Amino acid sequence: MRPAPSEAAPYYFNYIDRVESDDVVQVLTTQLDEAVAFLGSVSEEKSLHRYAPDKWSLRQLLNHINDTERLFVFRALWFARGFEEPLPSFDQNVAVSGSGADAVSWSDLVKEFRSIRQSTIAFFQSLPDGAWDKAGIASDNRFTVRALAYIAAGHVTHHIDVISAHYL
Repeated sequence: MRPAPSEAAPYYFNYIDRVESDDVVQVLTTQLDEAVAFLGSVSEEKSLHRYAPDKWSLRQLLNHINDTERLFVFRALWFARGFEEPLPSFDQNVAVSGSGADAVSWSDLVKEFRSIRQSTIAFFQSLPDGAWDKAGIASDNRFTVRALAYIAAGHVTHHIDVISAHYL
C-alpha cells in the first residue's frame, strides 16, 4: 500500500511520488541492479566532475545517496522497533563536507551503494506486517516506516535523474 499524505511531510512526496508501484520492496530490488549498472558506466575520471563550481562532484553525490539511504533505514528501524524518542535533523552539507568522498574511488562508492541497498532490502523484507504503519518524528516531521521505504527508493530515482541531466 502506498503512503497516505499523513505519513510524511509534503516535501518528501517529491520522492514518494517517483515510485509508481505498490510493492516498494520489489522496486528497491529492481532498482539495485539498474542503479549499479548505470553507476558502473561512469568512469573514475568523470566521477570527479562537478557541473558547476558550487555543486557536488559525482563522488560526493553518490556518497550523499549512500548516507541518506542509511539514514532513511535507520529511521525506519527506530520507528519499526517502537522507539518513541524523536530523531534529530540531518544536514546533508555537513555530511558531504565531512565525507572525504572525492578521495574514495568511484568503484568503491558503487560497491558501497550495492551493499547498503542489499541491507535495505533485507531490512524491509523482514518487517512484520504491523511495523509498516508504525511512525515517529525525525527532523521535526512525522514519518511512517512505509513512507521511509518509498522515500529511499524515490531518492535514488531522483538522483539518477540529476546525474543523467546534469553530470553526463
